[in-house]
Parts: sequence; structure tokens; C-alpha cells
Amino acid sequence: MSGLMMPVPDAAVLGRRGEIVAALTRIVGAEGVVESSVGLKPYESDGLTAYRQPPLVVVLPRTTAEVAAVLAYCHREGVKLVPRGAGTSLSGGALPLEDGVLMSMMRFNRILDVDFEDRVAVVQPGVTNLAITRAVEHRGFYYAPDPSSQIACSIGGNVAENSGGVHCLKYGLTANNVLGVELVLITGEVVRLGGRHLDPEGYDLLGLVIGSEGLLGVVTEVTVRILRAPETARALLVGFSSSEDAGRAVAAVIAAGIIPGGMEMMDRPAINAAEDFVAVGYPRDAEALLIVELDGPEVEVDHLIGEVEAIVRENGATTIRISVTPEERLAFWAGRKAAFPAAGRISPDYLCMDGTIPRKKLPEVLTGMQEMSARYGLRVANVFHAGDGNLHPLILYDANIPGELDRAESFGADILRLCVKVGGVLTGEHGVGIEKRDLMPVMFSEADLDHQMRVKCAFDADHLLNPGKVFPQLRRCAELGRMHVHAGRLPFADIPRF
Repeated sequence: MSGLMMPVPDAAVLGRRGEIVAALTRIVGAEGVVESSVGLKPYESDGLTAYRQPPLVVVLPRTTAEVAAVLAYCHREGVKLVPRGAGTSLSGGALPLEDGVLMSMMRFNRILDVDFEDRVAVVQPGVTNLAITRAVEHRGFYYAPDPSSQIACSIGGNVAENSGGVHCLKYGLTANNVLGVELVLITGEVVRLGGRHLDPEGYDLLGLVIGSEGLLGVVTEVTVRILRAPETARALLVGFSSSEDAGRAVAAVIAAGIIPGGMEMMDRPAINAAEDFVAVGYPRDAEALLIVELDGPEVEVDHLIGEVEAIVRENGATTIRISVTPEERLAFWAGRKAAFPAAGRISPDYLCMDGTIPRKKLPEVLTGMQEMSARYGLRVANVFHAGDGNLHPLILYDANIPGELDRAESFGADILRLCVKVGGVLTGEHGVGIEKRDLMPVMFSEADLDHQMRVKCAFDADHLLNPGKVFPQLRRCAELGRMHVHAGRLPFADIPRF
């Protein structure tokens, strides 16, 4: 797995594989356990396919009671466990461990309840993102977060990574659209956080769990907010002669007080790859493309379309198309939604990065990426949520050429360092996983990371849940807060100690 370091496998656990498989079989039945080398093959990687590692065994529970029993067994026996949804993670968050159980939640695939009056749906974590909208659209509702992988990604995985999507600029990330979860702790205890009500009492533990990447517990039920579909939605397809002009147009639209339903940007390599893939009429001669969607009451949308058209013209737009029909608007989005698979037509392999920057820094960062591309000798195609500054550079490489994966990883790391340097963050929606794990010190001090680790320790003191992810250095909870004594003198000696 390239130069990536993962926890050293526990030889004692490896030696007990037969015993572990037998115990899991007693809990979930033989049909819920995958142990053959052929059966394990599909689980050896998630969407970050550059890294692969077969798990010790895969378990597929059907009920919360089975999840609780598996976790209690792993806790009691000191066996590591990695939760997995649909496996679409692009940060390696579901990468298995050689000495760990991989728990797939895809049998939790039922929509349990839809309450249109309260505007909530209760679903199991294996339900796909798009399936929620499909279940409620007949009544004029939808679920707002819409990652590009929404046809496949699971709502449980969305909770783990705090996923976003095209419409997160106006309607928020997963954290803004989830009201409650049922969570199983590593001890097997089942807890409920939040619910159908607007705000939970006490500490915001729900906010802690959303985006925790499977390090704190396993989600077995999710209560989500569903929204009324807007009365009208129209989109502009805008071409620019430079990415810098497009970046300035993005900042100008937001500065004007306009919050589009979605605002996405693609550069020329991504434009041409997407157009080859879906043929929706993207301007191939444009260096950058903006898709700006406005939604709401028809009179408001018509007014805002005019406002945005004027702003993009002032910022150098070379071509402008405005959707007239719903079908034309969806066609504009078809290429953007297909941009990631389309990249597979122009490169044998690619790394999809994920960093977020202040919008006003878009021109600077895009210029910086082009300089890096020349330095590393690798192409980059840019597709990103321009409205909130969430970048998704696709670094194109060929894993069959020696050294190209290493160069691609270094290129990606430099992009993320640049994001942090200009005031941004390492991730916007893909999570840290293993991809950004060793870059965490670029953004956080040791004290920051220690405090984050204390949260992990409160939930999972033995580090059995998804170890090797997020934190750049593995250490025991007992090592946190150790006091350094110099020359026999205690620091802050006046503080009472117990």
C-alpha cells in the first residue's frame, strides 16, 4: 500500500481467526459472515482504490441487536472493527485491517417511517442517499444533501463523513439535515442522540458523531429532515476564458447577497471529459465553466437569473446559456454529476482530492495548482463546489508507471497544504480517513490533536473502532496528558492534584 503506515497486525488475533469467525457466525448466522479469500476481495478497498487490504473477516448484521452483540464481542475480545457503508469513501475511511472485522451495514436498507407533517424520515444507514428523495418526491419533498455518488452512497456513510453535495451551499451539509441517530457504542450499548425534535437538550453529541468517520460508534438508524421541493428552479451554464475570471465571478455572486441553490465549477479538462461522457452541450472552448442554479418562487428566480447574468458578464463570461425547461436544467447538471466517472476515460487512475478554501482565494489556489501540475508532470482536472470553496482536484496518473502514484500523492499533499496556508481546511466533505491523516499536523497543533483524541478515548478507550484513521500518530489513551517533570519540579505546583 504505497508508503502508507497502518497499525501493525496483532499476531494473536490473526491466530484466532477461526475462533472469531465461529463467534460471529453464532451472532449473525452463516449467511452474515464472509470469510473466503474470493468473498473478501470486494471489501479490500473503498473509493480510494490506491490502497487495498483484505479484512480478517466481513460481518453483515441485519438488526441493531446483532450490531450490539458483534461490538460487545469485539470489545470483550480486543478485536478491531471497521464500519463500512456502500464503500464510496474517497479518503480511505473504510479501508479494512488485516486483523480487524469489517462490518458492512448494507443490509440495513429499509426506510422505517416518513412523516410529511413533521417533515422527517427515519431510515436505516444502508439506504442510499437518492433513495430518500425517491421515497418522498411523490409528495413534493426531497432530501437536500446530494453527493455526486448519491445513487450509490449510503446515508450512514454520509453521516460518518458529513457529506455535502451540489446543494449544500444553500441547504447545508449532512450535519444540517440530520436530526437524530441511533448509535451502538463499542461496548454494545445502544444510545439515541437527537430525534424528531428541532434541538436536543444538553451537549450536542449528535454534532460530535456526524463526521466522526466511524471512530466513535456504529450508526444503526438516522432521522433526517426532508424539505419541500422549490416551486421553480433554473440554471445558468456560463463559460469563461480563464479559471481566475470564473473564480472572481463566484465571489461576486456571493458578495451581492445571492445564495444559489448550487454553484459548481469545472475547468477545461473536466469540461471536455464530461462532454465526451454525456454530450449535453458544454462549451469546449471555455477554460472554466460555472453552473449556477437559482430556486424558489418563480418571480424571485426570474429576477435572480437576471442579476447573476449581469454579474457574470461583468466578470468576463464568454458564453451564457439559461435553462428554459426542467429537462434542460437537469442536462446542465448531468455532466457535473458524471465528472468523476468521466475522468476515468482520460486517465487510467486518478486521486480525487478534497480541500476547502475561502472563496476569494479561488484564483490564487487555481494558479498554484497549475504551477504544481507543471512541477510534478501530472495533469489535474478541477471539479468543485465553487459556492462554498470546496475543491475537488482530480490528479491524473497511471499506477502502472513506477513512481507516478508517489508523485500524485505528493502533488495532492501540496494542494492541501496550500488550502490550509490560504486560510482553508484539509477537508470539506470526504473526511480525513487515511488520505489526509498524516497532514493533520499541518492544520492542528499537538494540543489540538490531543483534545480530539480525548474525545475518541471517551467513546473507545482501547482504540478498537477504525484505528489507523484520522490521527497521525497511534497512542494509548493512558499516554494523553502525561505530565513532564523537569529537575524534580512540578509545573503549576499550586494546583491541587488527586
